[in-house]
Amino acid sequence: MSRFPDHPDIGTLHDNFVHAVDTFRDYKYLGTRIRVDGTVGEYKWITYGEAGTARATIGSGLIYHGIPKGSCVGIYFINRPEWLIVDHSCSAYSLVSVPLYDTLGPDAVKYIVNHADVKAIFCVPQTLSSLLSFLSEIPSVQLVVVVGGMDNEVPSLPPSTGVQVVTYSKLLSQGHSNLQPFCPPKPDDVATICYTSGTTGTPKGVVLTHENLIASIAGCCISTKFNPSDIYISYLPLAHIYERSNQIISVYFGAAVGFYQGDNMKLMDDMAALRPTIFCSVPRLYNRIYAGILNAVKTSGPLKERLFNAAYNSKKQAIMNGKSPSPMWDRLVFNKIKAKLGGRVRFMGSGASPLSPDVMDFLKICFGGRVVEGYGMTETSCVISCIDESDNLSGHVGSPNPACEIKLVDVPEMNYMSDDHPYPRGEICVRGPIVFRGYYKDEVQTREVVDEDGWLHTGDIGLWLPGGRLKIIDRKKNIFKLAQGEYIAPEKIENVYAKCKFIAQCFIYGDSLNSSLVAIVSVDPDVLKAWAASEGIKYKDFGQLCNDPRARAAVQAEMDAVGREAQLRGFEFAKAVTLVLEPFTMENGLLTPTFKIKRPQAREYFAKAISNMYAELATSDPSPQK
Repeated sequence: MSRFPDHPDIGTLHDNFVHAVDTFRDYKYLGTRIRVDGTVGEYKWITYGEAGTARATIGSGLIYHGIPKGSCVGIYFINRPEWLIVDHSCSAYSLVSVPLYDTLGPDAVKYIVNHADVKAIFCVPQTLSSLLSFLSEIPSVQLVVVVGGMDNEVPSLPPSTGVQVVTYSKLLSQGHSNLQPFCPPKPDDVATICYTSGTTGTPKGVVLTHENLIASIAGCCISTKFNPSDIYISYLPLAHIYERSNQIISVYFGAAVGFYQGDNMKLMDDMAALRPTIFCSVPRLYNRIYAGILNAVKTSGPLKERLFNAAYNSKKQAIMNGKSPSPMWDRLVFNKIKAKLGGRVRFMGSGASPLSPDVMDFLKICFGGRVVEGYGMTETSCVISCIDESDNLSGHVGSPNPACEIKLVDVPEMNYMSDDHPYPRGEICVRGPIVFRGYYKDEVQTREVVDEDGWLHTGDIGLWLPGGRLKIIDRKKNIFKLAQGEYIAPEKIENVYAKCKFIAQCFIYGDSLNSSLVAIVSVDPDVLKAWAASEGIKYKDFGQLCNDPRARAAVQAEMDAVGREAQLRGFEFAKAVTLVLEPFTMENGLLTPTFKIKRPQAREYFAKAISNMYAELATSDPSPQK
């Protein structure tokens, strides 16, 4: 399918928003917390009607400044109402939105602006300064709009630069005085170019049309329904397709969108104020919630722990058998846990990387709503597959989005074949109206992933479970062989170890010169400090504790226990571990913006620790490493 069955006339993002403004005009749409006397207060809202007026005004302002139809417009700030208003303006006036984001580094922003020939950039005072530092190197830019800046603080540039800098409020008043009729796009016009970092090389511009995005969302809405009384919390980066598609769904159903303050550390505080009904996240955060609750239960005393376990097991039995659990358990135990996310969450979505089945079941039981895992990528306008509403089985990514077809293709070099028994296995390939146009100005890389029959080769390895469920089991690229010839899929092992209470993040390394794996673990400081206190271990600073052999042994023992529980094979266990203080972040170059580890960079960054671990293993293990 490529359109909404109830609204086949919606063919573009502009049509989708017009439908929302007409249908939900006076409903709350965009909310932010307002600061009163330096403290953050309640959420303040604008309606769909008000957002509709603002998008016409901003779009008219761009035309007033001579930005021609079809131009690329850069958006260079984190989630806030203006992000969506600018995006809606682009749709209404046939412009192409291009998210710019710092986590790719300033060089990447410069690269994208030049590569996409961006004509106007919306930024905030913080990102304005970095833009001005390389303004002479981005000649396509004619207009810079500063959101949240004061008119008197905006620098006026010499006319020779050919660049005008105005505030967002100034652009609103210019647009208001020069209102222009909409210039609606056609379904096959480009809606956005999303640059993905990839774990290698320069960013690639994924070209998505209006038709691509509408098809993807229309497919999702068959099994996922929101409504105008729903409230969604927006904190996942709008520069990524996951959050963008959540926003398109919210508009279609007239849901309200509340923005976080911009600081992940204050997300729980924002949730308590907003009390959202819909929460979408990534496994990294769900793992933290899971570990945090289990830790609180373990330290609550034997009586409360017994009560939690009884409640958990009883509710799990009921859910697995398709029965309604007793409301007593919610009153006694789970309502306190639900309150941590505001108390009203009825839908939890997970994407970007695999969610462990234990964590998924745990979320269903503790929060009592629907928990959905999806699988997708930027190149498919987000969703490729998603867990169906009535499906209680976890450990898979659901059935195909009705807007695409999926096939598995043999990968003989990895022994994955489509005629494997009991389940067919192979590389996941996708075709249909959700598949992107191609990488911008890069025919070569486009042809590497899309074949002549229109199948996109994802690089992920999947298997078909009964009932048309897709399970992702491997990745084509990150596989490596150990010395004894065993193939290793490091992400799978990292996802197992992620459940270890000491571990915030984990990087598994191995190569064909060595017969065992080693791990670099970025530790959870609170858990390690609490362990040290309980063991009576004294230390000068946290670095010294990380280097303490007793701490390493404790983490390794916990990893081994988690590994045994997950039934890792012998050679999949990390045989040595190094504890590090600093987290893997985008700033230190170890993570992509979707929180995937950049393996080549991590290997170099931790080269010394890796060689030390192998040297240690060689001396402690009499069997040859080669």
